[in-house]
Amino acid sequence: MPRQYTYGPFRSRRLGLSLGVDILPKNKLCTYNCVYCEIGPTYETVSPEYRIKAPPSSNFRKELINILKYVPHLNSITVGYNGEPTLNENLLDFYSATLDVRNDLKWTNEPPLITLFTNSSTLHSDEIRERVKHFDLVLAKLDTATENDFINTNRPHKDSPDVNTIVESLVKLRKDMQNKKLAIQCLIYNSYREDFISNDNKENIKRLAYAIKKIKPDIVQLYSIARIPSEYFVYAIDEKRKKEIVKIFREIINNDLIEINYY
Repeated sequence: MPRQYTYGPFRSRRLGLSLGVDILPKNKLCTYNCVYCEIGPTYETVSPEYRIKAPPSSNFRKELINILKYVPHLNSITVGYNGEPTLNENLLDFYSATLDVRNDLKWTNEPPLITLFTNSSTLHSDEIRERVKHFDLVLAKLDTATENDFINTNRPHKDSPDVNTIVESLVKLRKDMQNKKLAIQCLIYNSYREDFISNDNKENIKRLAYAIKKIKPDIVQLYSIARIPSEYFVYAIDEKRKKEIVKIFREIINNDLIEINYY
């Protein structure tokens, strides 16, 4: 049976053995055109208010069952990848179908988490947060905490909320999620170009730490570029720098309940 929605399972740096679920059109659909994006450029960004209606077909459950019955040790079923999945109005239909399939199967260890990737651009919407809060683990992007860095790094659609609104949206989501987990993902990179300042600058790192302190997520995931980025002039920070940033985060956040990891 040809796959319509899933790919993998594959070994994820942050999620262990993960099965990817793509609920968007095959052409990338995103509110951002991040300089570092590892699935290529966004040729036409869309507004965070843009929506598509693309419910799961009758094959979705069958496809999940046909794969999951062979991987009883899976760690995560992960919605995301080809853009911003919250743009699909039928996000909860995919969640519900996945939950039903997961509950019907036997697992070697704990059942896999149902996980969502989001770039956080739509979370100012009460309706979107209401959908997102059901996932076991939400991986929410926050690469920048200054407006200049946000525009340079994420290159958002003109109707995207500013970075302060995004931080406030994440604060609200954390409160909405109750017993579910929120991870803030920070991708930090470097630049070869003297006229392009990367998000690895003192002000951005400091303000990111204060933003995270305000959000109070369960987890912070600091990482860098691992595959070919969208723009030729950006590249990964090294492990030494990751450790330095983690140290800055820990000193400012000063909360032992927040797990901070780097990859």
